[in-house]
Amino acid sequence: MNTLLGRRTRTLAAITATAGLVLVAGCTSSDDAGSGTKTAAGGVELVRAGQLTTCTHLPYPPFQSEIDGKVQGFDVSLVDLVAKDLGVKQEIKDTPFENFKTGAFLNSGECDLAAAGMTITEERKKNVDFSDPYFEATQAVLVDKKSGIGSFADLKGKKLGAQAQTTGEDYAKSKGLDPVSFESSDAVLNGLRTGQVEAVVIDYPVVQGWLKDKATADAFEVADNVETGEQYGFTVKKGNTKLLAAINKALQEAQADGSYKELYERWIGPYAASAAPGASAASPSAS
Repeated sequence: MNTLLGRRTRTLAAITATAGLVLVAGCTSSDDAGSGTKTAAGGVELVRAGQLTTCTHLPYPPFQSEIDGKVQGFDVSLVDLVAKDLGVKQEIKDTPFENFKTGAFLNSGECDLAAAGMTITEERKKNVDFSDPYFEATQAVLVDKKSGIGSFADLKGKKLGAQAQTTGEDYAKSKGLDPVSFESSDAVLNGLRTGQVEAVVIDYPVVQGWLKDKATADAFEVADNVETGEQYGFTVKKGNTKLLAAINKALQEAQADGSYKELYERWIGPYAASAAPGASAASPSAS
């Protein structure tokens, strides 16, 4: 990451209270939105005047899910920082996850950026430009406590589930497994609950969120945690350098002024410094 040019403070209450499934567009600091211009602070061109439009795929807690009628989560809060810097508000669109690999909605002008707990990979870089990494992730194996499965190695011959089009699914396949594909993270958990599968492989932060529910924690446990070298990034249309720079600047400042840590603790759990990427650029995911 680039060297931080300055520190500043933010009010986190303003950061996390703005995101909704469809947000009302706000004015820029110079009232540009009122005149219909799509140019935000710093010369960033937006697809709609007065708003930063984010494509995501719901639900994927703790990164984005609908809570009390609003889409909220770690990704949402971080992108709110970008929107605040640009002098606009964030609007969120729920879109199919397969479009994140191709950049379809970015290329068609439906969204300015995509945020969906998405792993940075060399294959995906062919279609979109990634921000600096903002999260270090691992894959977890969640099982029924009565399953007898104690590690990833024990999954051979078992009914395994994973979310479609994700690196968790890719990783399982790369190890010779044939996971059942589920459309969403909620469907993955439901597949485990109903006995459609005996175990699931999915990003560990998602499992952390599930286990906050007592009934889920009573029935299931993490059998293994697999280090795959994954890092998450936000994406923009290829060549959108100004918006990419604005995203990276917001991420750098959030880590420097403590906002990142506070948001991490709010949405994910006890802060682990290893989860926040360092100053180096993202390396390709193992999956």
